Amino acid sequence: MQSFIWNAFFFIVALGLLVAIHEFGHFWVARRCGVKVERFSIGFGKTIWSRIGRDGTEYVVALIPLGGYVKMLDERVEAVPEQLRAQAFNNRPLAARAAIVAAGPLANFLLAIVAFWIMLMIGIPGVKPVLGDIPADSLAAKAGLKSGQQVLAVDGRAVQDWHNLMLSLISHVGEKNVTVRVNSANDGIEDHHLDLSSWRIGSNPDHDPLNDIGVVQYLPKVSLQVDKVVPKSPAATVGLQQGDKLISAGGQKLSTWEQFTTLVRHHAGQSMPLSIERQGQSLQLNVVPEKRHANGQTFGFMGVAPKVAKYPSDYLITIQYGPFESLYKGVARTWQTTRITIDMLVKLVTGKVSVQNLSGPISIARGAGQSAHYGVAYFLGFLALVSVNLGILNLVPLPVLDGGHLLFFAVEAVTRRPVSERVLEVGMRIGTSVLVVVMMFALFNDLMRL
Repeated sequence: MQSFIWNAFFFIVALGLLVAIHEFGHFWVARRCGVKVERFSIGFGKTIWSRIGRDGTEYVVALIPLGGYVKMLDERVEAVPEQLRAQAFNNRPLAARAAIVAAGPLANFLLAIVAFWIMLMIGIPGVKPVLGDIPADSLAAKAGLKSGQQVLAVDGRAVQDWHNLMLSLISHVGEKNVTVRVNSANDGIEDHHLDLSSWRIGSNPDHDPLNDIGVVQYLPKVSLQVDKVVPKSPAATVGLQQGDKLISAGGQKLSTWEQFTTLVRHHAGQSMPLSIERQGQSLQLNVVPEKRHANGQTFGFMGVAPKVAKYPSDYLITIQYGPFESLYKGVARTWQTTRITIDMLVKLVTGKVSVQNLSGPISIARGAGQSAHYGVAYFLGFLALVSVNLGILNLVPLPVLDGGHLLFFAVEAVTRRPVSERVLEVGMRIGTSVLVVVMMFALFNDLMRL
């Protein structure tokens, strides 16, 4: 319950800020273009706070924080007094109307730049992109990548940490020849060529997508010694304690913690014999892993964590810059995020990326809560990412979105006359239907991940 409240609170904070900035973009440019704004609303539904400003605009905070709107004077919506006709949106020049509509998404991109700028001034921890054990016959192994190598660049673009490496490789999904530059103590600097033409993100949703191609992150050694036991979990119920060493499970001698977790997942709701060593003595237990469900699959949960060695200090980095360089890097990160997001949308349509990757409000709420838990810098990074996605989403040429209005304005610029009311009405219906289907699909994915 506490986790739900935490996630919900930061979801409202993040979404409220994103919506406010987006709608303020429309509002600010509309005022500069001489359009009368009747209402500026954050949220939909019942009004929980409102006031009339000196400018005559009604400022509103509504109950449902899933959007907002700017209501402008418009003759297509209601009758406008003769003396106010010049301030109606529909009577402003085409360039002014296009600027007002484009200002919302543009404001989101500017917010992303500011969020990344502050994040990079604060500094964000990271780990060097050092490769762990490369699975045999994986795409990474076929490319000649080896454990212990540090990735320096992907297709000529330098990578600083593992997160940056992940974004760089994901942006090349489906491509046949991706150059990966690595450095190692034994072989020095080398270039390897990854064939990602068969990589489909989401084909194995239970794992990190990079693991599907064999690009595995170096991790400190995980022992078979128990470090933590979750209270009231199956492990606690059978008496498993901190310091116990796992010897065998399900009749199999254990060599790695990963082997143990695989056995637990496969014994959901089934009795599994467990052999342990405690203070030099062997003990035999029988545990029944709890049944859990996610992504449409059932798996076992035991509630136990291993003892993990510390990360080598020379692998840990902090990405931090001064004010001016942070601003430059913030612009660069916003551009990189924009480019990758657009590329992923295209690959989503073409099937190179699974629709299972679509996320809805539940995933966004969880991301907001988790990033806030890690600190201000992480929350700012999350805010920037969602802001870029919101900006791009609104530029998609569906009539119900800003991009659809810009498309109609482009048609008007070519034909020299506004799009007919009938075309607008049909377009709005189609756009709304498409958007509802996508949102339902995203919400379905969210529910399947619970």
